[in-house]
Amino acid sequence: MVRDPEWCISQMKSLVQTFIQGQKLAGGIAVGDVIIQQFTSFLSVVGREEEFVSFQPLTQRLDVFLHSKLCTSHPDLLKFCQSALLLSHGQATVERGFSVNKEVETCNLYDESLEALRLICDKVIGCGGILKVPLTKELLASAASARSQYMLYLDNERKKKESATQELKRKAAEKELEDLRNQRRVLNSVCDSLEIDADKCAEMAEGKAGTKMAELITKSNSLRRRHKDKKAELLQVEKMIEEKATQLRHL
Repeated sequence: MVRDPEWCISQMKSLVQTFIQGQKLAGGIAVGDVIIQQFTSFLSVVGREEEFVSFQPLTQRLDVFLHSKLCTSHPDLLKFCQSALLLSHGQATVERGFSVNKEVETCNLYDESLEALRLICDKVIGCGGILKVPLTKELLASAASARSQYMLYLDNERKKKESATQELKRKAAEKELEDLRNQRRVLNSVCDSLEIDADKCAEMAEGKAGTKMAELITKSNSLRRRHKDKKAELLQVEKMIEEKATQLRHL
């Protein structure tokens, strides 16, 4: 209503006209004009309030919400809206099952339980009441084995949960193993580079003398120490890769 008031007014005029043509509006055209006037006024004033902008149709009842806004200031419009909602919704037991759904809904029900309760309610309604439900052999057998079926369901759910947990562990281990292999590739590259640079410095030092030779030898030794440290780090990563691969094989 807030986003497109002109469209809403057009729709309301069409709805009022439909009621008048079907002789469902007491007072006819005169009352219809009053309803349209009240609706236009309602949109221009009340309909721009923040509550309309933030209205949540999935969690709030439309009839209760409109009643709180129309009951005092727009009585003719309220009565017309009640009639329109009644025609479109009805009691909802037969047509869509809204009332039944409201009764069976519980915050801690799984989908399977909710669907089963809904089927039971439909069956009871179809039979004309709970006392008229025929006690067939199938129904009695199902009732007798209800506990074992429930325990079987719990066991299946437990297995699914364990399987999902195991799958998550396996994926995490695969990710860790891939990271370790990437780390190994980097360390191999660093070790090779350090060794090459150390050898180059040593070769260059052979053709030098004095301070320059000392600097090159010092640099070469420093590179070899770093190479040794990286080699030790590489061996540690290799060990971790082996352990992680063994762990992954047992998952």
